[in-house]
Amino acid sequence: MDPALRAAATGMTAQQTRTQVIANNLANVNTPGFKRSRAQFEDLLYQTVQGTQVLGTADAQTNPAIQVGRGTRLAAVQRMHTQGAIDQTGRDLDVAIEGEGFFQVQLATGDLAYTRDGSFGISDQGVLVTSNGQAVVPTINIPNDVSEIGISPTGIVSVRRGNDVEPTEVGRLELVRFVNPSGLLALGQNLYAATAASGTPSVGFPSEDGMGRLQQGSLEASNVEIVQEMVEMITAMRAYEINSKAIKTSDEMGQIANNIAR
Repeated sequence: MDPALRAAATGMTAQQTRTQVIANNLANVNTPGFKRSRAQFEDLLYQTVQGTQVLGTADAQTNPAIQVGRGTRLAAVQRMHTQGAIDQTGRDLDVAIEGEGFFQVQLATGDLAYTRDGSFGISDQGVLVTSNGQAVVPTINIPNDVSEIGISPTGIVSVRRGNDVEPTEVGRLELVRFVNPSGLLALGQNLYAATAASGTPSVGFPSEDGMGRLQQGSLEASNVEIVQEMVEMITAMRAYEINSKAIKTSDEMGQIANNIAR
């Protein structure tokens, strides 16, 4: 088979994958705390048609090797952990992270997961939980007779009960950050899991030791930029189209070669 067919086919497959990544970004444009992804590709092995040649003596001109590429393949899908816009919601249990860090939550399996989505709620047991019901770590218990809940930029959670004049502190939120957040494993439901690539998590309080600060009554929006994604999609479509034309051209050349023998 003509190697050009296979090389162009790898290009079409690569652009299909790129389009899938872009489509997922656009689908989550309104997902709180979502981080866009970017597909990265690398070229395949090369066929060396002719090695390096020295013309005349060693001091003469040296011709480089003649190599022909064999296409491309997906190298990685990198998640871009840039800051999303902070949207004001006015809800007391909505908390946005401005800067680095993730909230810790406990899964049903007992494992820890991490999220930038601060749309919290209160369970029937009075525990602060995510919108999916995972308990926030460390556990923060909210009394059932509170009239006001306050969350400071440093993570201190305080409540006002009944006719109390002074609020009572009931806990403090912690943040976790990673050396390489792009190495986190996405679990869905706005959750991530630590991996060897992400590094060991560092736990700290908001506004301390490089951690971001919290903003109550707000949520971090997705960092997807619709215009940028649309441009990327158009580029992928054109690249897919030109690769399909390369396949068609290679096929037509093969037909011409076959017709010579007739």
